[in-house]
Amino acid sequence: MTLNWPLSRKRESLAARAHIISEIRSFFSEGGYLEVETPLRIPAPAPESHIDAIPSLDWYLQTSPEICMKRMLAAGYERLFQISHCWREGERGTLHVPEFTMLEWYRSDSDYLDLMNECESLLRSVAEATGLGYKIGRKGVTVDLEGEWERLTVRDAFVRYGGMSMEKALERDIFDEVMVERIEPYLGFDRPTFIHDYPAERSALARLKADDPSVAERFELYIAGIELANAFSELTDPKEQRRRFLDEREYRQDSGKRVYPLPESFLEELAQLPPSAGIALGVDRLVMLFTGAETIDQVVAFTPEEL
Repeated sequence: MTLNWPLSRKRESLAARAHIISEIRSFFSEGGYLEVETPLRIPAPAPESHIDAIPSLDWYLQTSPEICMKRMLAAGYERLFQISHCWREGERGTLHVPEFTMLEWYRSDSDYLDLMNECESLLRSVAEATGLGYKIGRKGVTVDLEGEWERLTVRDAFVRYGGMSMEKALERDIFDEVMVERIEPYLGFDRPTFIHDYPAERSALARLKADDPSVAERFELYIAGIELANAFSELTDPKEQRRRFLDEREYRQDSGKRVYPLPESFLEELAQLPPSAGIALGVDRLVMLFTGAETIDQVVAFTPEEL
């Protein structure tokens, strides 16, 4: 009987993946976090403009465990983490598969600045515990996890890389295009980059900054041009959250996209959510960075095409 050689060649990267996930669990367990499991199939995802859920009968496969985990925060759980499978329709490429693994963690009495610090601690801890090293090589450069990580506002990134102001890009409705084509490919080389303070209209679930409500307390983490994590201080006002969800639904409808029902249970309980922050980090991409893999195909056991 002939071995499946492409699958056999993944042994080393899959062993590294298992070690990385084990160390992630240790990091959060030692930090006083409770590991939880929430349903993968839900009646209503968060209606975000550019994230498409996969239908499962009359419900949906989760695009993120965010809704359920924040309901747990509202019920009094203070520190939660989960390593979970998520699904997004139409996502396939060197960094994307429709079914992927997400690490999410949430903590009360915290904000997005706390999560920046915790992100740094997590990645350094995993690098040390696994022996994979603090230096990440990609595209001919080396990214150092040990030194000071860059913190760059979205406004400054548009001036530095985008060739225009953030406000001008929003006015011309090319914000996402400029981010993807002109800015993201240059983030996180030499050292990891937190790009933060996103425009309010690109932050449907995030709290706005008190001293500048045109932007939200949201950041993304980039290493070697790869988006690794998305985080924000949580919005806790149910009326404002409903208004934003309705805006997102209207955008989806106008764009010819599938329109989802509102997550009413979440909205009903949101008023009980304490000041909190949450983050989603792509486990597959983290494994890619630590192992030097060029594509996500190398760090998952099976791609859709191999099933």
